[in-house]
Parts: sequence; C-alpha cells; structure tokens
Amino acid sequence: MNRLAGKVTMVTGAGRGIGAAIALAFAREGASVALAELDIETARATAERIRQETGADVLTVATDVTQSASVKEAVQQTQAQFGPLDVLVNNAGINVFCDPLTMTDDDWRRCFAVDLDGVWNGCRAVLPGMVERGRGSIVNIASTHSFKIIPGCFPYPVAKHGVIGLTRALGIEYAPDNVRVNAIAPGYIETQLTLDWWDSQADPKAARQATLDLQPMKRIGQPQEVAMTAVFLASDEAPFINASCITVDGGRSALYHD
Repeated sequence: MNRLAGKVTMVTGAGRGIGAAIALAFAREGASVALAELDIETARATAERIRQETGADVLTVATDVTQSASVKEAVQQTQAQFGPLDVLVNNAGINVFCDPLTMTDDDWRRCFAVDLDGVWNGCRAVLPGMVERGRGSIVNIASTHSFKIIPGCFPYPVAKHGVIGLTRALGIEYAPDNVRVNAIAPGYIETQLTLDWWDSQADPKAARQATLDLQPMKRIGQPQEVAMTAVFLASDEAPFINASCITVDGGRSALYHD
C-alpha cells in the first residue's frame, strides 16, 4: 500500500477492463487518479466503485484520445484538480481486425487514430510539464501483438508495433530529463472484450477451452495482474527501467510452437 502516495496520475480508457483495474490499483496505492474516458458514464460508475473501495480522490474527465485538444484539456483538468501530473497511463485502445485487401480506409484510420495516435497525443500532452519538473513516468499499454502476429488481426498489430517504437524513442529522448517511458504488453487477459468474443462463437465453452489450452499456465491473465505491473513501472521502485516493455502473458509469447 501507498507505493504511489502523493502521485497525480491519469489513465486513459479507464472505464472498464484493464484501464479500470489500473485506476483501482493506483487508488489503492495512494495516488490521486483521473479516469480519462470517451464513455464518461462508464467512467463515472467505475470512479464511484473506486471511491467506495478505497476512499481515494478520483476525477472523471470526458476524453477522446484521437483528438489532441481533448487530451490536453483532460490533462489540464487533472492538474487543476490535483496538481502537476506525475504518471500517465495510455491504455485506451480498440480492436480492429480485418482482411488486408478488403479493409477500408476508414478501418485503417480508426485503428491508428486510437491505438497509435491516441498514445502519442497523451505523451505529447504531458511531456512538457514532466520535462520542466525533471520527473515523470509514462506507461503505454501495448500488446503481445506488438511483436507477434496472429493471422486475421490486421492492422491492429501494425499500430501496436508502432506503440513499442514510440515508447523506445521517447524513452531515450527524454531520459536526460528523468522522464521514463515504458510499455506493458498484455497477452490474453480476461476482460469483457475477451468474454464477448468467446460468447460470439458457435460453442462459447469450447472457444474458451481452446484459448486456455494455448496457454503455458493453462489460464489467461486477470486485469489486476496487468495493473500491478503498471503500479511498479509508475512507482519509485523502477527508477532505472526506461524505454522497455514488460510482457504479461504467462509465457505464451516465448513458446516456439504448440
């Protein structure tokens, strides 16, 4: 507890799933937390649960990460409420899975607008203040799609590869200013999106079991397991971890073949 005491934090896409778990974990560890979310009603419901569980100071901010002005406004509102921002978690993202040759231009733009531009918009909004103060931690939620390819998932892995490149480039660029930029690459995590995908299959129980059978640990991850990795990277326990990516997938991406 209190590993993030006194830190001002903002999490994008914090209304549900991994983002909500990160916001809750940050609050439990003593941080002031802003939930920056496009679906503001979902964010408000999550914020209320966090308040009831932790008693923490929580803010909700309507945010469209595809719009740089919206992200800048979210940062300004967070800092007006809590003070200078210490930690940003760029979590907001969407799945866009298409056949490359039938994918529309809109599909391509939608994927990159959220999954890569949205991360850059967050970084660009907070970096000036962090550089000026000589401290800060940015955690980008990437994916095992950032370095592994699953057929049928184009162009999502292209954008997620970009997130790793962005993380490394900014981490090196601002290392002299004591601003760290890192990423987390989750594998299969039991979020609502995963549950919805299983339920959409002809045999949901079989689909779930097929996924579990692929995992070295014979289970998939829980959102809080990603969240505690974010706590570590955001905390003062990781001062020399920079321009890196921590994989949270139970070893799946290390497996050569099934």
